[in-house]
Amino acid sequence: MTRLFSLLLCLLVLAPWPAVARVMGPPAWQSADTVRDLADIRRSGVLRVLVNQSRNSSGEVKGEPIGVEYVRLRAFEQYLNRGSKGTPISLKIIPKAKDQLLGALQRGEGDLVAPGEILPQGAARRISRSRAVIAKVPMVLVNRQGGPRYKSFEQLSGRSLALSAGSAAGPALEKLNRSLMQAGRAPIAVEWVDPTLAVEDVLEMVQAGVYPATVVEQPIAERWAKVLPKLRIESQLTLGDPADMHWFVQKDAGMLSASVDRFLQTYSAPDNQDAAFVRVYRRLYRVQYPLDRVGRQRLEKVRPTLQRHAQQQQIDWLNLAALAFKESTLDPSARGAGGATGLMQVTPATARSMGVKDIGQLDNNVLASAKYLANIRQTFFSSPRLNERERMAFVLAAYNLGPQRVQSLRAEARRRGLNPDQWFFQVERVAMSSMGMGVVSYVNAVNKYYLAYTRERYLLEGGPQSASSN
Repeated sequence: MTRLFSLLLCLLVLAPWPAVARVMGPPAWQSADTVRDLADIRRSGVLRVLVNQSRNSSGEVKGEPIGVEYVRLRAFEQYLNRGSKGTPISLKIIPKAKDQLLGALQRGEGDLVAPGEILPQGAARRISRSRAVIAKVPMVLVNRQGGPRYKSFEQLSGRSLALSAGSAAGPALEKLNRSLMQAGRAPIAVEWVDPTLAVEDVLEMVQAGVYPATVVEQPIAERWAKVLPKLRIESQLTLGDPADMHWFVQKDAGMLSASVDRFLQTYSAPDNQDAAFVRVYRRLYRVQYPLDRVGRQRLEKVRPTLQRHAQQQQIDWLNLAALAFKESTLDPSARGAGGATGLMQVTPATARSMGVKDIGQLDNNVLASAKYLANIRQTFFSSPRLNERERMAFVLAAYNLGPQRVQSLRAEARRRGLNPDQWFFQVERVAMSSMGMGVVSYVNAVNKYYLAYTRERYLLEGGPQSASSN
C-alpha cells in the first residue's frame, strides 16, 4: 500500500504544470496590432489595465476598492492627470486569469498589466517590467493553527500543498522536488486547485482544514491573516529566492513605461488602505470543514436521498450535498428565517411552486430543492455557451438571489465588457460592486464545499474505505 501511494504521489508531482487557467477571461475589449504609448492613451482618454481577476488584487465592493492594485491604480490615474489640461485619462479595468495577463498584453488587449502578485516574465517577448512595486517578496508556507510545524520545506516530503493557478511557487517547488527525488525521498505533492479559486480562496480553505497548506507571497498572507485568524504564517520557511512584484507594459511604450517608473518611485501606500477590506471580509460567512466526523456521519445518512433526487434531476449529487451543508450543515431538522425548513432550507412557497407538499419530510425537502434547481437551470441557464461549472454557479446565484436579478447582472456585465457567461471573477464583479458580497460569498461557499467533497468522491460514493468508517 505504501509503495502504491508513493507511486501515485510521484505521478501527481511529475504531471505537467498547468499552462493556462481553465476559467476563461472576457473577450478582448480591443485588440490592436500597434502599441499604444502614452500620447495615444491621452488622445483616447482611456488607459486599459489588465488586472489579475483575484479579489485580493482587484476586488471592489459597493464602490470601495478592496483589491490592493485598485488603490495603486487609482493613485496612478491621479498622477497621470495631475496638471493635464487635455482630456483626463480614465482607467478601463480588464480582469483576466493571472496566467493569461502577459499574453493579453502581447496581443494588444491592454496597455498595462497590474497583477498584484509575483508574475514571472518568462519567455514573454516585447514586454518590459516596471521598477519594483514591492521589492524582495518572499514566498512563505501558510498552514492552519494547530497543524504540524516545520523547520524546512524538506520536511514536507510526502505531504501535499495546494496552489492557485499561476502561482509563482510552482517552479520553485518543481526544483525542490527534483532535489528530493534525487536524494531518494518522496516529493511534495502539488495540488493545483480548481481555477474557480483564487489565492484568497485557497487561504480560506487552508484555514478551514480542507487543504493542509499553501505557499503564497508574504504580503498576501499577512493581509488575509487580518480576516482569517486561524491561519499560521511560517515566515521563517521561504521557498526559493525572494522576487520583486512588477507592473508590465509593452517594450515599445517607452513614455508609458517611464511614467509608471516615476510614479512607483515616489508612491507609498496609504496607512488605511486595508480599512475597507477588513470591514467587508471580517463579517463574511467563513467556510467550515465539511468532512469532520459529524459531517461525514450526517452526509452518509442523507446520501441515498440526495443521490436519488440528484439523478432524477440530472444534477451532480455532490452539488446538492454542498448546498445542503451551506444551508443547514446537513441537519434535516434545521429551521431558518422566513419559514425556510429542513436540510435544503426550502420555503413553503418554493415547494408549492414545484408541486411539493410537507417539506418537513426529508424526501420532500430534497425533492423540492432539486426540482427548483433544475427548473432554474432549464428556464434561465440552459444555453450551450455556459460550461457546466459556470451553469451551476449561475443556478446557485439565482437560488439565492432570484433568477431575474441574476439575468440583470449578466446584462450589466456584458455592458461593462465582462463575460456574461462566466460567474466566477466576471459577473460576480458586478454583484460585488452593486450589491455587496452576499450572493458572491454564498456561491463561493457552496463551490468550496463542492470541491471539498469532490476531493473524496470515491470514498463518499462507497469506496473500499467507506466515509462512515473515517
